[in-house]
This record gives sequence, C-alpha cells and structure tokens, in this order.
Amino acid sequence: MPPQPAPDPLGDVAAFAVLAEERRRALYDYVAAQHRPVTRDEAASATGIGRPLAAYHLDRLAEAGLLDVVFARPPGRAGPGAGRPAKRYVRPAQALSARTRARDYPFLARLLAEAVDRAGPELLATVREIAYERGWRLGEELSSADALEATLAARGYEPLLDPDGTVRLANCPFHALAVSDPELVCGLNQAFVEGLLRGAGDEGRVAERDPCADGCCVAIRRRVS
Repeated sequence: MPPQPAPDPLGDVAAFAVLAEERRRALYDYVAAQHRPVTRDEAASATGIGRPLAAYHLDRLAEAGLLDVVFARPPGRAGPGAGRPAKRYVRPAQALSARTRARDYPFLARLLAEAVDRAGPELLATVREIAYERGWRLGEELSSADALEATLAARGYEPLLDPDGTVRLANCPFHALAVSDPELVCGLNQAFVEGLLRGAGDEGRVAERDPCADGCCVAIRRRVS
C-alpha cells in the first residue's frame, strides 16, 4: 500500500484564504446568509457583480469547499421542455475549521459537560445563571433591538426574522456539544438570550425553547400577557 499523505497541519486555512478577494467574500457572505441554494443570477444581482465574474468566483468558492453545488429547476417547472437544471450554491452543512497548531477545544468542552452532568442539577443551574448574567451585562450596553440582533450575529447565532415577528437563531455556535448534551447547551443558550433581552430592557419578548432540525434550539417571541 502506498504511503498516505500526512494531515495538513493548517486544517482549512487554504480554503479560507480564498475569501481574501473582496468580491468573492461578498458572494460567500450572501450565499451563506440565505440558508438555501441560490443561483448565479441571484448572487450576482444581490452583490452588484456581473454574472460572468460572479460565476467565476462562486466556482472558486465551491472548489475550495466553502460552498456546495446543487442542480435544480425553478419551482413548478419539470418534465420535458423545462430546461436544464440551474446550478445553485449553498453553504455546506459541515463547518470548516482553521488552526495553526493543535487546539482540541471540543475535547475540553466534552470534559466540562460531563463534569456538569455528574455534578447534577445544582451545577447545571449555576451554569445557566452565569450565562444569564453574561447576557444581561451585554444587553445593558445595547441601544436598540437591531443592536441586540447584531450581538447575537457576532456570536454566531445568525438571527433570522420570521413574518410573525419571531426571531429564530439559524445557527448554534456550540452545535457539536449540543448534539451530545442538549440539556446543558440548550439551557445555556436560552439563559444567555433571556439575559440579553432583560439587560437591554426588552420586556416585550422572551427566549423560548423551540428545537428544530437546523439551527439553535432557542427562538425569541413576543411575550404573551
């Protein structure tokens, strides 16, 4: 058997270097924010980049593994005469990571989660209390609802507004740990978001558990009196 190549010590650093080009980064940011496959025309129009150049940069992003490529016809068009399926781009489900030296933070997180589980309800309550207090302190520094959502976005939660006014968090920053220990992580997320709301003086909304297949298990809804 031929020798296998050694693992790349830089992880996905080379892939992220592709984002150094300004227009390519704009296209990536647009596609990643949609949470659905988008066409070249959509991406070009949204970013103000010409379609041929947008297509080139989108394909470069796909080659680097930063976007996945799928083919699909527009809704309602099928069968003979419907035309060729359009090339679409979507953010991969598997997150990339970059590192310069070994950093096994997931291992540490699992150890701490197991310690919380063994310690029982009292320590779990303390973790949630600390998360709430941290959210409260951040909330006190905010000046508007937009700033609150920007704070959530900066921490990787990717808030999205539903037509009914519900704010859903399209991403859980701690997804890997949430899979194995949802009670710890979901409770922490809810406490943090609730503290953020209260610290910002937002008494009209609450953070509620709303587990879904994708994203964070917490949603922000109007308070029911």
